[in-house]
Amino acid sequence: MTDPSTALRKTLADSLDGGHAHATLHDATVDFPVKLLTAKPDGAPHNAWQLLEHIRIALEDLLDFCRNPKYKPLRWPKEYWPSADANPGADDWEKSRKAIAAAISEFRTMLADPATDLEAKIAWGDGQTILREALLAIDHTSYHTGQLVMLRKQLGQWQG
Repeated sequence: MTDPSTALRKTLADSLDGGHAHATLHDATVDFPVKLLTAKPDGAPHNAWQLLEHIRIALEDLLDFCRNPKYKPLRWPKEYWPSADANPGADDWEKSRKAIAAAISEFRTMLADPATDLEAKIAWGDGQTILREALLAIDHTSYHTGQLVMLRKQLGQWQG
């Protein structure tokens, strides 16, 4: 019989990549036209650059919280969102995508490690567990991936 913890760990790790019921973050961000990174159609709350960077910042913050006994929370919302005035280029976009992939990889490693107690309370938290933080990372990334897909549709840049 398979250890239920093993199946849960694999499901969580796989869910970090998305794609089970919707587009993956990779699909939503690959080949995004640089000239449209800061485009914001009427009614859109954020541009693509803001969404991508917000995903990166949040994932890195969640990882820091899970691993760092000296964790210091970022200031909401200022430190979780890049400026709407930012003017990123292709290199910035790719750097952010790679940083997100690295954070997801680190989450996957942490979740796969049998020494990681998914249900133990994080000592420096307020009752949070690694399981809760992993679910938060999955949910948050999926939510903003959906926004990126919608933004691409609004900009006429979605073939999915």
